[in-house]
Amino acid sequence: MRRPSRIERPLTILLVRPRLIGDVLLTTPLVRALRERFPDARLLYLVESLAAPVVAANPCLDETIEIRHRRGWRRVLEDLALAVRLARRRIDVAIDLHGGPRSGWLTFATRAPKRVGYDVSGRQWMYTHLVPKPRGYAPRHSVRNQWDLLTPVDPAFDRAPEPAINRIEMPVTDAARASCAARLAAMGLPADARIVVLHVAAGNEFRRWPESSFAEVAAALVRGDRRRTVLAIGSSGEAESVGRVVGEARSSAGDAESRIVAAAGWPLAELRALMERAVLFVGGDSGPMHVAAASDIPIVAIFGPTMPVTWAPWRPEDLPLEVIEPGPLPCRPCDQRVCAPGDFRCLRQIDASQVIARAEALLERAS
Repeated sequence: MRRPSRIERPLTILLVRPRLIGDVLLTTPLVRALRERFPDARLLYLVESLAAPVVAANPCLDETIEIRHRRGWRRVLEDLALAVRLARRRIDVAIDLHGGPRSGWLTFATRAPKRVGYDVSGRQWMYTHLVPKPRGYAPRHSVRNQWDLLTPVDPAFDRAPEPAINRIEMPVTDAARASCAARLAAMGLPADARIVVLHVAAGNEFRRWPESSFAEVAAALVRGDRRRTVLAIGSSGEAESVGRVVGEARSSAGDAESRIVAAAGWPLAELRALMERAVLFVGGDSGPMHVAAASDIPIVAIFGPTMPVTWAPWRPEDLPLEVIEPGPLPCRPCDQRVCAPGDFRCLRQIDASQVIARAEALLERAS
C-alpha cells in the first residue's frame, strides 16, 4: 500500500525589528522584496506596539506580532513567554533586522534552521548565518545595510536596492483617511487649505532643533500665503513643546496667527494619512520624516548629528526634497550619547532663514 505523499507546508519567515518608527519604515522595502521572491511564504513581523502601525496594514505581511517596550524583570518574563510562542510557530527563517541583544535573543529563541543577523561581538552564537557589519561610521544608507541581511536567504538578493524601485511603504487605510479628514474639519480647515506639517519636537534631544527656530519658520510660512495652515505636530508626550512653539509663532504671525495649529498626539496611521493631504513636511531626522517619505509630499529635512547619506528619506530622486545640514564639524557624526562641545552646535548652526527659503522654494514648485 502506497503511503500518501507528504504535503509540504509553506515557508515561514520572521522579521525581527522591535523599534523605532523610522527604523521599521526603512525595513519595508525588504518586506516587499521577500514577498515577491517567496509569494507563497508566510511572512511574520515582530515589532513593538509603538511602531506596529507602520506595518499593520502592509499587504505583504501575513501577521504582525506585537510586543511591548519593557524594562527589567517584566521584559524577561514577557520575552520568555514569547520565546515559547515563537518556537511553536515552526519558523524556517528568522532575520534580525535590529542587531540588539533583545532582538538577537528572540531570533535565537525561534529555533529556526536559518537565523540571520549581523556579526556583532558577543552575539554571533545566536545566528546560523552572519552578515558583516562595519565597525564605526559607514557612509551607506540604512536600507542598503539591512538589505545585506537578505543575501543568506537567497542569492537573488545580491543586487543593491534602489529608492525608485524598492520604496518604503506604509499604506493609508480608509479608516485613517476618514479620521484624518474628520480632525481637519473639526479644526475648521477649508477644503483648499494648503497644509504644512511641521514636526517641532523630538524624543532625542540630539535631534531637537530649537523651538524658537521652528516658531520663526511657522510664522513666516503662514504670512507668505493666506491659504496656508501650519500644523505643528509631536507625540502626546511632546504636547507642551508643541504648545510653546505654536504660542511663540502666533505672537509674531500677526493676523495669520489662527492658521498655526497645535496637532500633538495624532495616531500614527492618521499622521500617515495627513501626509497625503499636506503640501509640505518640515522636520528633523525622526520617525515622522520617514512617514512623510512614504508619500510623495515635498520634504525639508533638517539634519544635526546624523548624516543624510545614512538616514535621508528613502524615496525616488525626482520627488521634491531639500536636505539642510550644518557646516563641517569635527564631532559630526556622533553617537548621540554625549554632546562633545556641549551646545548642540550641529543643530544651532542651522538658521531658520535657511529652512524658510528652502520651504518657500518647494512650495512655489508645488503651486
